[in-house]
Amino acid sequence: MSEQFERLKLSLADRYVLERKLGAGGMATVYLAQDLKHGREVAVKVLRPELAATVGADRFLREIEIAAGLTHPHIVPVYDSGEVDGMLFFVMPHVEGESLRERLDRDKQLPLPEALNIVRETADALGYAHAQAVLHRDIKPGNILLSRGHAIVMDFGIARAISNSDGDGHLDVITEEGLVVGTPTYMSPEQAGGEQLDGRSDIYALACVFYEMLAGVPPFVGPTPLSILLQAIGDTPPSLHRARGGVPAHVDAACAKALARLPDDRFPSAQEFVTALESPGTTPPRADPISIAVIPFANLSADADNEYLCDGITEEIIVALSKLRGLNVAARTSSFAYKNKEFNLTELGAALNVTTVLSGSVRKAGKKLRVAAQLMNVEDGYQLWSERYDSEMEDVFDIQDNIAAAIVTKLQGKLVAANHQRTTHRYKADVEAYELYLKGRYVEKTRSEAGFTKGIQYFNQAIEQDPEYALAYAGLADTYSLLAWYRLMTPRAAFSRAADAVQLALAIDERLPEAHTASGVVKFYYDWDWAGADQAFRRALELDPNDATALHGYAECLAARGTLEEARPIIERAQQLEPMSLTVNAGLGWIHFFRRDYEQAINRFEKTLALDPDYVFLHWFLGQAYLMNGSSDRAMASFRRGLELSTQHPGMAAYLAYTCGRHGDVKEAEDLIAKLLSAASDRYIPADYMAVAYLGLGRTDEAFAWLTKAIDERSLHLVFLGVDPMFDALRPDPRFGALLRTIGLGSA
Repeated sequence: MSEQFERLKLSLADRYVLERKLGAGGMATVYLAQDLKHGREVAVKVLRPELAATVGADRFLREIEIAAGLTHPHIVPVYDSGEVDGMLFFVMPHVEGESLRERLDRDKQLPLPEALNIVRETADALGYAHAQAVLHRDIKPGNILLSRGHAIVMDFGIARAISNSDGDGHLDVITEEGLVVGTPTYMSPEQAGGEQLDGRSDIYALACVFYEMLAGVPPFVGPTPLSILLQAIGDTPPSLHRARGGVPAHVDAACAKALARLPDDRFPSAQEFVTALESPGTTPPRADPISIAVIPFANLSADADNEYLCDGITEEIIVALSKLRGLNVAARTSSFAYKNKEFNLTELGAALNVTTVLSGSVRKAGKKLRVAAQLMNVEDGYQLWSERYDSEMEDVFDIQDNIAAAIVTKLQGKLVAANHQRTTHRYKADVEAYELYLKGRYVEKTRSEAGFTKGIQYFNQAIEQDPEYALAYAGLADTYSLLAWYRLMTPRAAFSRAADAVQLALAIDERLPEAHTASGVVKFYYDWDWAGADQAFRRALELDPNDATALHGYAECLAARGTLEEARPIIERAQQLEPMSLTVNAGLGWIHFFRRDYEQAINRFEKTLALDPDYVFLHWFLGQAYLMNGSSDRAMASFRRGLELSTQHPGMAAYLAYTCGRHGDVKEAEDLIAKLLSAASDRYIPADYMAVAYLGLGRTDEAFAWLTKAIDERSLHLVFLGVDPMFDALRPDPRFGALLRTIGLGSA
């Protein structure tokens, strides 16, 4: 037996005889025991030690006492609770039967009448508890017991007891120890976002459970808990009818309403949810849009280096399909999350909210090309269409067009197929230039100095091969801008080259959205041409309203001018289109940061880091948010971690110097500054970094001197000088207003 079992057995010997362990979950371990006083079988739940240490006995027992006051036939009562030997526990009856989780693990799906009965009885329990001002906060299959044909809800008050709550209903999703309070698969968007909760949050969770009982999978699935939370915040779940054919329209519509992202769009009470499920005509049917995910084509070539071609063909098909009216296409980052991975078709459809999935393979040998593609229906797993193309490499454009046209014909008919021919824009002048362009985009995505350098070489080779290839010029502009963004090249050197490439791209094709987005980036970050940047981003979005990169750039441009409330819905739209994009998610975090909503910024940065722990810049971003939120120790730890992982990135060093200076460690701050000054002889150290470092030491004159130098070198971050709280201490100084006027931000 475990040490915990023996300690608990000894501590409770005067009241309970512990017999054996029944199971363990994320929050507690459960033991079967005999109640000596009442002669009955009970279950003793013991909170995990790390949670017990965080929660504290007073708060835990207070919340359990509230839950113990609930008396309802569909609620498992709480008999007893307390603290013994540092362990927090509560006691409930041992209910014969199984949990809904165990039932679903075994049977996958339930008949509709049985699922409705379980929801009806669970909703009855929730309605009673809500009337007593008690929320459950963790409705899930594991907390619904099935006994003698009835549903019984357990663990009321537990999620509340262990949350980081101060009594106002606010719930932090992630504790400092990294434990999720609540279950992400069934967690409402407002609970995931740490917002105020009411009974509609429990209704959302119950709808998730109902959805899983019928569909066999929850509304959102993903590789990590935070990827699921991001979907819940940004996406609409697929319809029940699509997930399981034969579900009545009114049931589908009622479930969709209960799963609405905004609480105001849901049913106001659990009983109204049940009424809608059981009464045809109470809610309007939900439209079931035609949608598709294009999974990266597999590389079957003997040469592994042909991966660029597989990714390129996949992206070209995504772009072509995205131009079609009435067809929802999963974003590139979401689809590419499944690259080189096996997947369950139903789960993938639910995760990406699509009705169909296109997958395929590419085999290239010399100039010979074989592309195989198949379109699958998510609902029943049937193959809707498949084709194999054997041709010369010169025909790759026709193959891409043929695949897109075949999909359109299968999904929406020939009327839209004609629209496809009108809207799809191809560059077919030279296939070798196209291959070089794809190689450039492929290596550029590594976001490394070597990748950028190689990408520039490929784009230039593509231009040499075909001087009229506008996309290659746009790729070249993007890569130079990224070199500046990553501080691997001075802004003057990088953006002057990017501007030249943009001009050539637009001269060749004014209707190329990528070129206008690249133009907006140059005008925003380097030219400080606010009107011009606004016009460029707007033109890009006019040509492609679903371009997440353009939306991201436009949102940051608006934010820099202080119009943060206008910027927020635009960056949220970008995040909805690209929920797995690290840069877009981080961009949303920056909007919160500039709004001085540091808790939300931290929450977003932490979620983004969870998507990819290797994205080291998140440690830098988090450090700044922690610092402004008053968590200096966490800020310092983040900067140190980022400095270590990024091989001494100067931004991490400068902001660590600021933090050390602010908190009295003058020697370390000065040592870090000395290292930065020394490094400047070999690499580009942005002047605004140095200004931040000196600002931490309170050396205001030197900070202004470095900001003046930053103006001369057009340091990238200066566009945010008007909204960045890091510089709030300088705002009363007349010199700061002069700097802002130089940038074109007036006296903001």
